[in-house]
Amino acid sequence: MRKPRDFDAELKALEDKARGLKTRKVQQLGELVIATGADSLSVNELAGALIVLAETQEAGKREAWAKRGAAFFQSRARRNAPTNNRNPDGAPAQPSGAQSAPNRKGAT
Repeated sequence: MRKPRDFDAELKALEDKARGLKTRKVQQLGELVIATGADSLSVNELAGALIVLAETQEAGKREAWAKRGAAFFQSRARRNAPTNNRNPDGAPAQPSGAQSAPNRKGAT
């Protein structure tokens, strides 16, 4: 006979994992704000700018912003990575646990 599953324990473990992921996301967003220098903006300015960005549907603008963001991360990776950690194709090495954000509209 099979051992019954403890759905409550599994659900609690999933909730804990989701809470941890959300905390990490918020922390990384804060680090991004600081790294880009956007922490010098007022909260209202930053919120307004992010709202405009999120509402923009023009593919050309979004693509240009994505390229600029990729260049920002590549330049930071080049500055911070030792020469022996670089990938031969020129792409920045991502630290373990880092994931590239998917290109999607309305990402939360």
